[in-house]
This record gives sequence, structure tokens and C-alpha cells, in this order.
Amino acid sequence: MWERSHRLTLRIYEITAAFPKEELYGLTSQIRRSCAAIAANIAEGCGKDGDAEFARYLQIARGSASELEYHLLLEHDLNFLGSNDYEDLHNETNGVKQMLTSFIKKLKA
Repeated sequence: MWERSHRLTLRIYEITAAFPKEELYGLTSQIRRSCAAIAANIAEGCGKDGDAEFARYLQIARGSASELEYHLLLEHDLNFLGSNDYEDLHNETNGVKQMLTSFIKKLKA
């Protein structure tokens, strides 16, 4: 789960390097932060005590993944992101969200 979200973040950084320079402190920064927050919250949650606290960090990571989904859609609609890249990144983000949801359910059981 962490590895997958880390690879997604690397891909986001690679793709957003081609975004317009005037968006560096706008959309580029937002999409990078929301994506990096997924892996960062998973890692931070691993360092906490107990399943309940870990699950809370996974929920935060899932929220960041939802934010990333919106940023991907916005950047696609603004023609910063091509359809193929959008589909690939959207599918990968959705896969990470599904993994997070499944793990959260197991921790809460």
C-alpha cells in the first residue's frame, strides 16, 4: 500500500514537471502535496501505537487520495493532463483508495 502510493507520487512529480510554470505554486503544488500526503500519512500511522490510531491516519490518507482525484480531474479539464495519463493516474489513485478502505475495515474489525 505504501509502496504503491509512493510510486504514484513519483509519477505525479514526473508528469507535473511539464505543467505550466505559472501553476508551480498553484495546481502543481496542490496535486503534489495531496499525493505525497497519502504515503506520508501511511508512514506516520505505522509509527503510532494501536490499530485505532493507525486507522485514523489511514483515513486521513484516504481523504488525501480523494483530494488527489479531484485535482486530477481539474487538471484534465484544464488540458494540463492528457486523457491517457488522467485515466492511468485516476485508476491508480482509485486502487490506492480501495486498499486503504480495505485495511481500515480490517483494523476496525
